[in-house]
Amino acid sequence: MDRHDTLLGAHGLTDARDWLLSADEALADLQARCGGRVPGPLAIPALRELVIRTRRMGLRLAREFSAFDGEAMVTGFARIHPVGEAGGGGCEVLVENWQRSPQPDAAGREFAERLDAIDRATAEVSARLDARQRVQVLSALAPDAASLQSAAMARPGQVWSELVELQDIAHRQPLHWRLLDGATCRFAGSQRHWRVRLIPLGADAQAPSGFELLLIADEPLGDIPAEAEAREETAPVRLIGSALAPVLRQPVARIIANAETIRARLAGPLREEYSEYAATIAGAGQHLAAMLDDLADLEVVETPGFATVREAVDLADAAHRAAGILGVRARGRDIRLQVEGERGAAIAMAEFRRVLQILINLVGNAIAYSPEGTMVTITAAPAGEGRVSVRVADEGPGISREQAERIFDKFERLGRDSANGKDNGSGLGLYISRKLALAMEGSLTVGAAEGGGALFRLELPAA
Repeated sequence: MDRHDTLLGAHGLTDARDWLLSADEALADLQARCGGRVPGPLAIPALRELVIRTRRMGLRLAREFSAFDGEAMVTGFARIHPVGEAGGGGCEVLVENWQRSPQPDAAGREFAERLDAIDRATAEVSARLDARQRVQVLSALAPDAASLQSAAMARPGQVWSELVELQDIAHRQPLHWRLLDGATCRFAGSQRHWRVRLIPLGADAQAPSGFELLLIADEPLGDIPAEAEAREETAPVRLIGSALAPVLRQPVARIIANAETIRARLAGPLREEYSEYAATIAGAGQHLAAMLDDLADLEVVETPGFATVREAVDLADAAHRAAGILGVRARGRDIRLQVEGERGAAIAMAEFRRVLQILINLVGNAIAYSPEGTMVTITAAPAGEGRVSVRVADEGPGISREQAERIFDKFERLGRDSANGKDNGSGLGLYISRKLALAMEGSLTVGAAEGGGALFRLELPAA
């Protein structure tokens, strides 16, 4: 099919296992581009969700759908008809007005990245996977996911899907990542259902270098089990991380998602001022979500005995990841992010997730406090004597010696106003970042960048 082809329709047939048994050329091509085959498990996430709902309810469904096939967006209007009793038969799939158009524009990519950010904010379990979906490190914020974290750390290198019970997916694992993105699962120790997000890492989504795994609970954590309650009696008092954050994350995420839907006019035409109102609501929601994360992290780093995982971390790779995550924000302010340093030249013994957290904070601050049209440089390099470092330099107003002495203090913002005129945080980010650096036997310092601006330096033990 040409990149701009439009078809009257495409047809397929699924069975009770949600396998695509037969399909027209266009549908079969999309199935293959999403990692599936014919016959084989339906690999198109949006269609798979509709098919499962239709099969379970035994009712016809008609919905718009869209899917990214690795090169272009495919959209259409899907009509799903059950061909057997509810839950026991397959479905007939008919897609009308099938259109395949080039990859989404910058606005579409920005919206997708915002949705990824929402999922990161609401995830109570996160993990780093290699290209074969094997767990490198897994961290759980929710008390009912503690056993999952223990199981992952007890057998490092196992495929993540071996740790959970996938719902409606009984096929041999690991499946292609597109088949698993958006699935639901359960695991020992938790009564909740969890939504799976797999975000590919690297420039090529068709052959990712690894994955970011997020598990998002379908409901806030309810009453704490008696044994956990007993542990809490002797644990430090936690008002946000253990109590409020899990309850608040989901409603805040829904506010942000709904506001972004309105702002992007995905639900229909809207007057410009109302779109701006929605953008303001979304921005306030994202600020609140970030504060929840900061307060939860504050409790974690101040817990007696707090320690991080020790693993080999390529600082250049982490720098590229941080730049990729914040790329949309930088482009919105016409700021260029430049990453310097070869992959493999600066390998630290640290925890990847915590290193990335520090870099996102440092680069995010650099974007916020730098004038438009400037550049932020992120450099990973050996530091000598068994140490490696990553530096973040901006072209902003810089930091005085007096400010440098206090900038890592808790709740300290030094009265700084961001270059875009917005409030940018709680004053906890740098305090938490330094605590994380110290926990990894490293250091975080600030000085003057060459030619002006601020220069933050994260130094860690070499692997």
